[in-house]
Amino acid sequence: MRAPASIGIRDASIGDLAAVIALLARQLDEHDVALAPDALERSVRTLLGDPRLGHVLVAGVEGDEIAGVAVLSFLFTLEHGGPAAWLDELYVVDTWRGRGIGERLVEAALGVARARGCVALDLEVEPGHDAATRLYERLGFRRHRRVRWVRPIA
Repeated sequence: MRAPASIGIRDASIGDLAAVIALLARQLDEHDVALAPDALERSVRTLLGDPRLGHVLVAGVEGDEIAGVAVLSFLFTLEHGGPAAWLDELYVVDTWRGRGIGERLVEAALGVARARGCVALDLEVEPGHDAATRLYERLGFRRHRRVRWVRPIA
């Protein structure tokens, strides 16, 4: 396992679009989420173009290689008493896992949420993803008792 020479967390730009889409496509595939490639691209372009909706962070390693991505969406919720952020996706390329990149991305996401005035950062973890569970517990997240449900309306 090689250690990265340096890890740089930064805001994604339109120049990162192809790499971000590739990483998110892998993430969605690993979680059996079916999203058409054009819908994924349109969604990422929308977030990159409208910071009121969300924020995309990337982890750069060894020059220009992007080894991870974090995607935030912003909302307002009574449950937290104000604005909140949703960590919609967090993905680190498997060959770069275990080197602190996920932790750095989550810490950067917390910083973005704080700067935005958010009072909480929500996320979800699928059962069986023990490494993700340990990461979030280590960073102070706590398990919610409710189960998330969804109904597509489009």
